[in-house]
Amino acid sequence: MKESNSLTDSIKIIFVCTGNTCRSCMAEGLMKEALKDLQNSRRIITVSRGINAFDGEPASGHSIKALKNLCNIDISSHKAKMLSNMDAEQADLILTMTRQHRDIIKRLWPQKKTQIFTLKEYVYPDLNPDGSVADISDPYGMPYGVYEACAKELQECIKLLLNKLSFF
Repeated sequence: MKESNSLTDSIKIIFVCTGNTCRSCMAEGLMKEALKDLQNSRRIITVSRGINAFDGEPASGHSIKALKNLCNIDISSHKAKMLSNMDAEQADLILTMTRQHRDIIKRLWPQKKTQIFTLKEYVYPDLNPDGSVADISDPYGMPYGVYEACAKELQECIKLLLNKLSFF
């Protein structure tokens, strides 16, 4: 990730999951909300994408409800987008929800391999990056409680991400 010495510098972080309707859009919503309250920080551009997304698809109803109930974040206007070449090339950090997403993106953009991690391996440096605990499980099609648990897991990861990026 590039170093930033100026308040005018920015970094672009992309959260990636499969369809960009559950995990990555919740991570984006949590990150954007957390960044609202930070002062004297570098400018962060945060987006989410999917590796198999249908452009324009809305966030899942359970994802919307989980973030609204957990921390009053509204992602109801979210529209899914496929990860594009331009997205990957412009990203300073690509954080995926699973090892499979990470590995696919590394194969597609090998020149960016030092900037691609699972979210959990990035925020938990002692985590085995090849173990299943590096994944954030997909709640797609599951009951609401699974989405809520996923949102809580993402919320903790976003807190750690902000700490790692030296915002506190």
